[in-house]
Amino acid sequence: MGLIKSAIGDAILTSIFVFCISSLRTLTFKTSLFLGLQSVLLATLFISTIINTFIVLTISLIGRALGGASFNPSTTVSFYTAGFRPDASLFSMAVRFPAQAAGGVLGVMAILELMPEQYKHMVKGPSLKVDLHTGAIAEGVLTFTHNLVILFIMLKGPRNPWVKVYLLSVATLVLVLTGSGYTGPSLNPANAFGWAYMNNKHSTWEQFYVFWICPLMGAVSAGLGHRFLFMSQTKQKKA
Repeated sequence: MGLIKSAIGDAILTSIFVFCISSLRTLTFKTSLFLGLQSVLLATLFISTIINTFIVLTISLIGRALGGASFNPSTTVSFYTAGFRPDASLFSMAVRFPAQAAGGVLGVMAILELMPEQYKHMVKGPSLKVDLHTGAIAEGVLTFTHNLVILFIMLKGPRNPWVKVYLLSVATLVLVLTGSGYTGPSLNPANAFGWAYMNNKHSTWEQFYVFWICPLMGAVSAGLGHRFLFMSQTKQKKA
């Protein structure tokens, strides 16, 4: 019963996350326009990171209220591999990941339904923009980097939660800009699945290979990399 409740919490949280993160571009545009900074690139990027920080902090609070719900399968995998998710198991992930994917679908459906027509062109999800293998490698490498940075900042970074999340927002923005010409990028298989479902591509090999298999491999590698880089150092100091 506890696992089912966790899966339901994951679905709810993922739908909220996908809805909010899909509106980031529109919120950034409207804020920049209000401040008269829409033509200043650095200011626009800064505004985007601030809004993203608020979104992630809010999502984190909601996740705690839902009993530790998660919204990103790759992050769960990286923390599990690194040894920081004792509550997780392969079985629990097999139950919770489909729930997160379903939440991704609900989030995309909601944003497409509620976003005003004049801003819908700003609402776009991840999609393959290069050949299959290049996209898969790019998504895997970007997800590896993203999760390694998350592990480092959350476990070794500053104590202030605002500073932590802001640093994550900056890192995520850099990765998104880097991967924009390859896959979007997604950095979150549940988010990618939601958009693929709406485009009737959710059951294709492209979806599983590029946006699930390679990112999860990248997440596992990030977890192992963190163990090798940091946990081995801790053991040496204790010795």
